[in-house]
Amino acid sequence: MHVERIWRSEAVLLLIGGVMISFCMGSVTVGLLHQSGVAGFKSEEGFPAILLVTLCFHGVLLGLLIPFLKYHQTGWGEAFGLQREGLGPTLVLALKVLAVMLPVTWGLQALCGYIITQLHWDAKEQMAVDLLLKAPSWGLRAYLVVFAIVVAPVAEEFLFRGVLFPFIKNNLGCPKLAWLVPSFVFALIHVNLPTFIPLFVLAMALTWLYERTGRLIANIAVHSLFNAANVILLFIFKQ
Repeated sequence: MHVERIWRSEAVLLLIGGVMISFCMGSVTVGLLHQSGVAGFKSEEGFPAILLVTLCFHGVLLGLLIPFLKYHQTGWGEAFGLQREGLGPTLVLALKVLAVMLPVTWGLQALCGYIITQLHWDAKEQMAVDLLLKAPSWGLRAYLVVFAIVVAPVAEEFLFRGVLFPFIKNNLGCPKLAWLVPSFVFALIHVNLPTFIPLFVLAMALTWLYERTGRLIANIAVHSLFNAANVILLFIFKQ
């Protein structure tokens, strides 16, 4: 099933602009509060700082979806592909994609890590992984887990596959760019060299899944379970 969803240009630009402005303001605010030594912001990796930054990106994005969908007279069920008809086979396909992508991305990450190490480049852990491992409290750790498994998949799949993919495809008339640009940006925002290629490959697979099914719920399911599997694996190796 090919995606035929049409989003109005002005609404997409306002959505992206609003999220970018909010994220920048949140990051600057955290930096200022940290420099001022405000309680709770003495560490930029503390719970208040992480909460503010994530709310300013993912939280604002989810909040803007309400007027965005209303502007297009689109319900949540329609936007996320929650119609019962054909939902079962769609979710089965999502599980098949997940079963393929888990070993592929893990293998690519190991390979990229090895190559980066051999080149003597910086191979730091992904920021979210580092935060999860070094979280000073169970409250922050629980928040990061819920964020990774629930919040991030919904927000990111709607933005990259649900909005940017059909917007670029329909307005620029270049399907290749519609596949490549959102996937590249998706991998880039995680700000981690060893995981860039694995996440890019994952994003391309998620784009294929959305192009095939036209249901964001399938993408969200794969993204959520993918993050959950990585969180479980992370805790296993930590122990």
